[in-house]
Amino acid sequence: MMQVFDDVYFMRKALEEAQLAFEKGEVPVGAVVVSNQQIIARAHNSTEQLNDVTAHAEMLAITSAANYLGGKYLKKCKLYVSLEPCQMCAGALYWSQIDEVIYGASDPKRGFRKMGTQMHPKIKIKYGIMAKEAQDLLQAFFNNKRK
Repeated sequence: MMQVFDDVYFMRKALEEAQLAFEKGEVPVGAVVVSNQQIIARAHNSTEQLNDVTAHAEMLAITSAANYLGGKYLKKCKLYVSLEPCQMCAGALYWSQIDEVIYGASDPKRGFRKMGTQMHPKIKIKYGIMAKEAQDLLQAFFNNKRK
């Protein structure tokens, strides 16, 4: 059977990263950056581990992808992230000149849309890909925290 590299395939990879974050006690958000149908960067939230409030999955993935490409711009790249980016990450994505951002679950409290943050007008945005799986993982994490 031929492997299909579509939005669901790449979001599944972002969710694998989110699961790693979950297992480390981090808020379970994962991200992958894709160029020419190939994953060039993977990351998950690491704010606790790195003691750094900016160590969001998207921020780490942007840096990793830029290092891989040897330049600061992520043209012709796509970011798949399990949760809607916050305003900090949306700002970084704006400056990265990434082509497309695809996210799973919406963040009605802290997402860039709720905060009124603008993505670059050239960035294509898609959302809702595997949103239930992303939401379920976040729910499980916060339910465990409250116990």
